[in-house]
Amino acid sequence: MDATELLIKNNNLCRFNQFSSYYSSSLASFPSQARFFRNGMKIKRKTRSFTLNPKSQFVVDDIGSTSSSLSALELLKTSAADRYTKESSSVLVIGINFRTTPVEIREKLSIPEAQWPQAISELCGLHHIDEAAILSTCNRMEIYVVALSQHRGVKEVTEWMSKKSGVPTSELCRHRFLLYNKDATRHLFEVSSGLDSLVLGEGQILSQVKHVVNSGQGVSGFGRKISGMFKHAITAGKRVRTETSISTGSVSVSSAAVELAQMKLPQSSFANARVLVVGAGKMGKLVIKHLVAKGCTKMVVVNRTEDRVAAIREDFKDVEIVYRSLSEMFTCAADADVVFTCTASDAPLFLKKLVQTLPPASSDIGGRRLFIDISVPRNVESCVSDLETACIYNVDDLKEVVAATQEDRLQKAMEAQGIIWEEVIKFEAWKDSLETVPTIKKLRAYAERIRASELDKCMSKMGNEISKSQKKAIYDLSTGIVNKLLHGPMEHLRCGGTDNRSLGEILENMHALNRIFGLDTETSVLEEKIRSKMEKSQK
Repeated sequence: MDATELLIKNNNLCRFNQFSSYYSSSLASFPSQARFFRNGMKIKRKTRSFTLNPKSQFVVDDIGSTSSSLSALELLKTSAADRYTKESSSVLVIGINFRTTPVEIREKLSIPEAQWPQAISELCGLHHIDEAAILSTCNRMEIYVVALSQHRGVKEVTEWMSKKSGVPTSELCRHRFLLYNKDATRHLFEVSSGLDSLVLGEGQILSQVKHVVNSGQGVSGFGRKISGMFKHAITAGKRVRTETSISTGSVSVSSAAVELAQMKLPQSSFANARVLVVGAGKMGKLVIKHLVAKGCTKMVVVNRTEDRVAAIREDFKDVEIVYRSLSEMFTCAADADVVFTCTASDAPLFLKKLVQTLPPASSDIGGRRLFIDISVPRNVESCVSDLETACIYNVDDLKEVVAATQEDRLQKAMEAQGIIWEEVIKFEAWKDSLETVPTIKKLRAYAERIRASELDKCMSKMGNEISKSQKKAIYDLSTGIVNKLLHGPMEHLRCGGTDNRSLGEILENMHALNRIFGLDTETSVLEEKIRSKMEKSQK
C-alpha cells in the first residue's frame, strides 16, 4: 500500500493534496536541525511543491544522540495529532426544530426514546465525540455532544444523522442549526423552560428533558458534562415555571390540537361530533384531558392494550371512554367525525387507499372527516389530503392556534430570560472548573510517586531493625507532609463557589501548575482520547 492510500485510509489526517500546506507547520514543531530527505537529496524548506515518496525519511539531529528516523507519514500523523489535540473540547448542539425544518424531514430524523442509549453509544464511537445526548420530540431533534474538535465533531455527527435517517447531508445542512458552548447551554435551558416551544411556556418539554436524563443513566457516553448540563436545564426549567407566570393558562401541543379541531368544525357541531383518539400514551391522555375540558362527554380510544385506557377512565369518571383494540381502528374511524392520532408508530396508520374506502363523515360537519395528526413520524399519510372526504392537519398546522396566545406570553418570556442567564453562568462556571480535575489528579499522582520513592529509600537504609509502629509513623509522616504541601495548590484549583477567586484565576493556576510540574494535562488527555478512538476503529 503506498503513502497516498494510507493517507486516504486514515480519515483523521490531512488529505494527500493538502500535504504541502501542512509541510511548513510540521517542520516548525521540530528542532531547527530537522531536514527532509527524498532519495538522498535535501529539499529546501521554502519548497512548496514536492511529491511524497513512500521511502521519504525525516531525520532529526539531536546533540549527544544518534540520528533517529521517522517516515514522512509518521511525521504527518504527529503533526495532525498535535494540531487538534491542542484544541480544547467543546459542548455543541446540532439540531433541527419546527422553526427550521418541515415535519416531513423531522419525522425521518426522529429517534424513539427506547433507541436513545444505542444512539449515544454510536455517537461516542465517532473519533471526535466524547459525550452525547439525544432530545427527540414531535417538534425537534437535537443532538448535544462534547466534541474533541468542533469542526470534525460537527462533520461526524452530521454524517451520522444522514446515515441514520437517509436524509442527504446537503439537505441536513440547509435545515440544521449549530450552537457552541455557552450558546448551546443557553439554548437547552430555554428549551427546558418552554421558551423555544411551538407553544411558549408549554410544560411537557420539561418532562421530556427529564426523560433524557433517565434514559442516559448507566450509558457510558452520557458523561459528566452532558449529564450535568441536562440536570441543570431541569433546574432552570423549574425555576422559570415557579418564579414566573409563563406557564399559567398555557397550551400544549395536545390542547392546541383540540382547539384547532374546535376552530375547524362548525361551532354548533363540536359538542356532538363523534371523536376517535388513536393512542393512549402521554400525548393521547392530554388530548383526552383537553377534549373533556372543551365539553366532550363521549369518545372512543384505540390503543394496543386496555390498561392505559382503564387508567385514563379512572381520571375522568364522568366521561364515557370506550376502549377498542388496534384491529378495530378502521371500523371506529368509519364511525368518527374527528380522528386524533398520537402514537409512536414509525409508519403511517391511515393510508390513502384505505381512508378512501371509509364512508363520509356526518353531514353536520360537511361530510369531510377531520384528521388531526400530532405524531412525529406522522400517523396519517400526507396524500390523504387529496381526498374530498378528508381534511388533514399536522403539528406544523398548530401555529395558527398558537399565534393567538403567543403575544400575551412574550413579556413573561423576558422575565424568564433573566433567570435562564443566571443559571447559564452557574453551569458554565461548574463546567469550566472541571478542566482542573485532570490537573488535580496528575499533581496528586506526581507527588505520590516522589513520596513513595523517598519512603522506600528511607526504609531500605533503616533495615529491619525498626518496629511496625515506627514504620507506620514514618509512613504517616511522609503522607502528612505531602498532604500539607498539596493543600494550598489543590485549594487554588478547586471552584467550590465558597471563596472570592474567579474562574479565570483558577484556570491560570491550573496552567501554571501544568507548566511548573510538566503535567501537560489538557493536551495529553485529548490526545489519549483521540488515539484510543482511532485504534478501536481500526481493529
